[in-house]
Amino acid sequence: MKVLGFLLQKEFRQMFRDKTILAMMFMVPTVQLIILPLAANFEVKNINVAFVDHDHSTYSQKLVNKIASSGYFRVVGSSTSYNDALILVEKNEADIVLEIPAGFERNLIREGSQKVNLSVDAINGTKSAIGGGYLTAVLADFSNSLDVNTKTHFAGREKMQGISITYSDWFNPKKEYKYYMVPGILVLLLTMVGGFITALNIVREKEIGTIEQINVTPIKKWQFILGKLIPFWIVGMIVFTVGLTVMYIVYAIFPKGSIAVLYLFAAVYLVALLGFGLLISTFSNTQLQAMFVAFFFMMIFMLMSGFFTSVDSMPPWARQISNMTPVTHFISVVRPIVLKGSGLLETKMEMLYLAGFAVLLNGLAILNYRKTT
Repeated sequence: MKVLGFLLQKEFRQMFRDKTILAMMFMVPTVQLIILPLAANFEVKNINVAFVDHDHSTYSQKLVNKIASSGYFRVVGSSTSYNDALILVEKNEADIVLEIPAGFERNLIREGSQKVNLSVDAINGTKSAIGGGYLTAVLADFSNSLDVNTKTHFAGREKMQGISITYSDWFNPKKEYKYYMVPGILVLLLTMVGGFITALNIVREKEIGTIEQINVTPIKKWQFILGKLIPFWIVGMIVFTVGLTVMYIVYAIFPKGSIAVLYLFAAVYLVALLGFGLLISTFSNTQLQAMFVAFFFMMIFMLMSGFFTSVDSMPPWARQISNMTPVTHFISVVRPIVLKGSGLLETKMEMLYLAGFAVLLNGLAILNYRKTT
């Protein structure tokens, strides 16, 4: 333990001597956690709609006003022909073209139904799918609110009672994306700080030549790896605490579950992540090489962690790869703990996964560290 104590003193002195590293570890994640959730919003707004109104009736004008007042759409033009409206799409000025045919009002009053032409620019798949869905919902609501359809609806209910469905959104009643994004972004920032900094640690010793001095000492390999891991583990826990503070002060999100359980998972996850970074560092000969290797794996971790897309929607082979990354299991417990109030009993399998990753990755880092005496 005395040897380990000297190693820890050396690591902390070296860490606080480099002001750039300190800024990267503390200031950068804090600023990013404040800014990124404001931009990382999957809710689609400001969808540009161009109208082609061949009817010019009271009902068609009501439909245009309803779409414009929904809060999701912006009317960017009203063309006299469909081809003219398509020019706005080609210029990237319109996302959707809604064509209202002649006889729109007459057919709604006489027959109770009328088809409209909806054309969606599908270059942006997410915006087109969600925007088209929004507009379809607005059209359905407009149809149901018409006098003729309202009377028919109530007449039908008198004859036959149907099934009435009432639903509520749990854990995020207002469907605000910040409750979904902020915990995930906190995990990703912690992953980037822990993964990149530790991946450069041993390599930096190789480049400045101090690794040779350490190799000729009676320090055991596990002492060396542990001396590298503990300082960054402490820094990671501080960064996690700062992130939780920012999450509460800036976004008014306080974990519904146990803080102790959240910190327990963060502690085990950091051990696994730092072990992965040290493993990369033992394989690399230069800091540039270590950075590229760490970046390669971090991109896989982020894109396949379930942060951007649900793991359940991935193909089977991708789900297998996703389950083999510690980030996936940490994200899958942080959100339930923060939003649902889940406890250790409900998330015990994820704890076993993270503990297994911690033992495996740190064990490989110790075995792969080549020490010559």
